[in-house]
Amino acid sequence: MARTEHLIAATPEDVFAVLSDGWTYSDWVVGTAHIRDVDAGWPAPGSRIHHKAGPWPLSLHDSTVSLVCEPPTRLVMRPRLWPFGEATVHITLNGSGEHTQVVIEEQFTDGPLVALRNRVNDLMLGRRNLESLRRLRDVVERSR
Repeated sequence: MARTEHLIAATPEDVFAVLSDGWTYSDWVVGTAHIRDVDAGWPAPGSRIHHKAGPWPLSLHDSTVSLVCEPPTRLVMRPRLWPFGEATVHITLNGSGEHTQVVIEEQFTDGPLVALRNRVNDLMLGRRNLESLRRLRDVVERSR
């Protein structure tokens, strides 16, 4: 499982407010090209973000479903990108004052990408998720 951490100069509530706005996901999730729709109630369990990922003309339309939502400390999602597969992403927010340690843990859970679960893949996911967390920091800081 790829685990990535990053400190953001904002409260957990400020960070979770951005996570709760599904329309911002293409601003900070590396690989997401466009948000097509966000279910009412996102990020309540069972709600979805409908996205497009990858470069045109090879982009794929799929969705991410919320599995667990515990504001302002925890969000678990299952992004889908078929025919490649699915992953489970755990986002945990640990706050102290005006700073929040954001942890992303991600692992492929279904489809052909499951065969790539190894240390090399974890390193690649870790690099991708570190850039996502840097972008998340920028979005949070802009929104404050």
